[in-house]
Amino acid sequence: MLKSGKAAGSGDPVSIDGSILEGGGQIIRISAALACLLRQPVALHSIRAKRSKPGLRAQHLTGLGLVMEMSQGNLVGGGVGATEVQLHPGQLQGGRFQADPGTAGSVALLIQVSLPCALFAPRPTRLQLRGGTNADMAPPVDYIQQVFCPISKRFGVDCDVSIVKRGFFPRGGGIVDVNVQPVAQLSAVEMLDPGHVVRITGTAICAGELPRGYGNDIAKACQRLLLNRHKELVADVKIDIAGEYIQRDQATATGSCVLLVAETSTGCLLAGSGLGSRGKGPRDIAADAVDMLTNNLQHGACVDEHLQDQLIILMALAKGTSRIRTGPLTLHTQTAIELCKNLLGVNFDVTPVDGVADANVVSCQGLEFSRST
Repeated sequence: MLKSGKAAGSGDPVSIDGSILEGGGQIIRISAALACLLRQPVALHSIRAKRSKPGLRAQHLTGLGLVMEMSQGNLVGGGVGATEVQLHPGQLQGGRFQADPGTAGSVALLIQVSLPCALFAPRPTRLQLRGGTNADMAPPVDYIQQVFCPISKRFGVDCDVSIVKRGFFPRGGGIVDVNVQPVAQLSAVEMLDPGHVVRITGTAICAGELPRGYGNDIAKACQRLLLNRHKELVADVKIDIAGEYIQRDQATATGSCVLLVAETSTGCLLAGSGLGSRGKGPRDIAADAVDMLTNNLQHGACVDEHLQDQLIILMALAKGTSRIRTGPLTLHTQTAIELCKNLLGVNFDVTPVDGVADANVVSCQGLEFSRST
């Protein structure tokens, strides 16, 4: 996967195969973020080679441009559809930055690529990111607010995410403000006891031309599905799911979505989301969210399918040994582990949990990375 005559941290570009494992944007995001932290030139090739539309999409290119600006670096080559690009990062600087792919590409994924860079900048970073706040094939920005940010605080991350305007497919145009305080070093975290579910909360949102009560319809459908299909899960669990109508000046297009978050007795947060699209009714949107949530809960994990891959880079950079209990490892998580192993030189161990199908403990002795590393 990595081809270079010198180790990471040298002046020679490290060559990264963009088609390995999940073969998508995850490779681009993690490679770019780590390249900036290490000030290591990186050459990405075979980018998304196995996808129906190979090469960089607008959202990937925007993310790369953003972190190059944050690090005073240069992007060599690249363009929509490009399958090769070189990143030559400079010194991280902090400050104010904006990014807009001009599409409904996921704002949450722009946060993923830029957050590690902001954490180790010499001063606070403020980002204004545009695009899809709720997009297909990506966690919604609500998830970053309600799940990722609270859990990442345990590592020492201080990140505030505010949704200024909702953006839905196909127009995008959502606006999200992100404020990140720099850290000297991240701390290791252990999340091994899933506890039991004590509450499930959720907000179902509708905007644009949809009836004002559409969000309430989604919320009620979520509650019915939980009570009818998963009685054993919600027994003695407080359920609070509400509908919300977004005013026209707070959204750029018609759209609907829901995020359900289960909180456990040990402070774990696991989620499920649903997104409206043509041909989907409130029950269909609710079913997507409920199915995702209950699938995440059935393995007795402390983190869900989205959070497991997002925490890998924090574990790799932290001081000390982190351990998290997961369900089955996703391809995104396996990709994140592989890239962190090769670019940072850290080791990850994945150990099955005895007696629990598809449950694992992922552990990593972190690099103890700091701005002076």
